[in-house]
Amino acid sequence: MVTHHRETQDASTLLALAGKYALPIYSIHAPVLPLTQFVWGGGPRGKLEGAAELAVAVGAKVVVVHPPFVWEARYAHDFTRIVREIELRYDLTLAVENMFPLSFGPLTVPVHAPSPDATLIDCASLTLDFSHAAVAGRDALELAIAMGTRLRHVHLCDGTVDAGRLIDEHLVPGHGSQPVAEVIRYLSASGWDGTLIAEVHTGHSASESERLAMLAETVTFARDAEASHPSQRTRTPTVRRAR
Repeated sequence: MVTHHRETQDASTLLALAGKYALPIYSIHAPVLPLTQFVWGGGPRGKLEGAAELAVAVGAKVVVVHPPFVWEARYAHDFTRIVREIELRYDLTLAVENMFPLSFGPLTVPVHAPSPDATLIDCASLTLDFSHAAVAGRDALELAIAMGTRLRHVHLCDGTVDAGRLIDEHLVPGHGSQPVAEVIRYLSASGWDGTLIAEVHTGHSASESERLAMLAETVTFARDAEASHPSQRTRTPTVRRAR
C-alpha cells in the first residue's frame, strides 16, 4: 500500500525488503486514501500512473484502485476510461475495490462514484475486501459470486456486520462475521488464479510479537480454509500491514 512513507514509494527499497523476507510483491495499492492526497501529486490519474510504474518496477501484476470520491466529478466521469488506458499502457490489472457508503443513523451518504459497489462499475477487474463488505452490510460470498470472473484480487481480512456502527475493522480472518473461509473454499474449488493478500489492521498491537502473531494467524487461516480443495491452489497469501 503506497502511503506518505517514502519507503512505500521506492521500488529499490521494496525489492530489498521482498528479498530479505522472501515475500514476493503481487500487488501495489494506489495512494487513493484521503491521507495520501499529496503523494505523487498530478491529480488522481497521476497517482494511478505512479502506482502502475511502481508495480512494473517491482514485478507486480495488480494495482488496487478505489472508485473516485463523489467530489471528484470529472475523475468519476472519466474513471473507467482512465483505468482501461492505464491497463493497456502498462500491461497490468487495475482491480477496482468494493467500498461502502457512510451511514449516520437512518441517513446513508454516498462517498464514492460511480458507485461504492464495484460490481456496478464498468471495469474488467475487481478487488474484494471483506472488511469493506461488512461495513456495507454485504455478504462477502454473495459479493464474490456476483463479481464472477472479474474478481482478480482479494484483501484477506474480516469485519463485523453491524448496522449501528461504521467501523472499517480489517480484523484477522475468523474474528468477524464475514464468511471468509467459505469464500476461500469457493475460489479454490473454482480454480481461481487471482492473488490473495493479507490486509489486517495491526496498529493496536501492544508489541511486535503480537503483531506478528496476528499476521501468522491470518496466513494459517487461509491455508486451513483452502486445504479442503488441495487440488485447486490459490497463491499463498502475502502478509501486508494495513494502516
